[in-house]
Amino acid sequence: MLRRPGRPARAARGRWIAAVATVAALAICGVLAAQRPAHGGPAGATPAPRAGYRWPLPGTPAVVRAFDPPPERWLPGHRGVDLGAAAGVPVLAAGPGVVTFAGHIAGVGVVSIDHAGGLRTTYQPVRPLVHPGDHVAAGQRIGILDAGHPGCRRSACLHWGLRRGERYLDPLILLGFGRVRLLPLAPDRAV
Repeated sequence: MLRRPGRPARAARGRWIAAVATVAALAICGVLAAQRPAHGGPAGATPAPRAGYRWPLPGTPAVVRAFDPPPERWLPGHRGVDLGAAAGVPVLAAGPGVVTFAGHIAGVGVVSIDHAGGLRTTYQPVRPLVHPGDHVAAGQRIGILDAGHPGCRRSACLHWGLRRGERYLDPLILLGFGRVRLLPLAPDRAV
């Protein structure tokens, strides 16, 4: 990097990093805007939900922010989807399972439910109405949506997450939406 007379290299490097970050953020926003449906799931798609799963909010909520996992698990990303709604609406269990957590993490209300097949769904920000160990049915009320989810462009958003083990998945796959990615059969064999 070239130095300008009278200006420290640190300031120039900081401006360069800020410019690169801005371009990257704009590119990501463009990709997400192109993929983001206006309401419910992907435009024109008819969902084929997995047996026993449903939307975690009444009706068909708008997907305000899509699943955007990081390329490496330690990097920042969006490990779920944000569903637009009004604060105070009921939050529903997406599928049958057992509540594993209902409480607050860093001041945010969170509910986690374990489902068959090693799946776990999470819901935040909520005021929990369930307790760990409770068995819940699909569509059962598990909490009340709170306002104030960071990054939400609406008065309130439910951040809905899905994991299998330590791997985050797009929760829309439970409803027949979401992107399918083919993975290699073995780490040493590319398909």
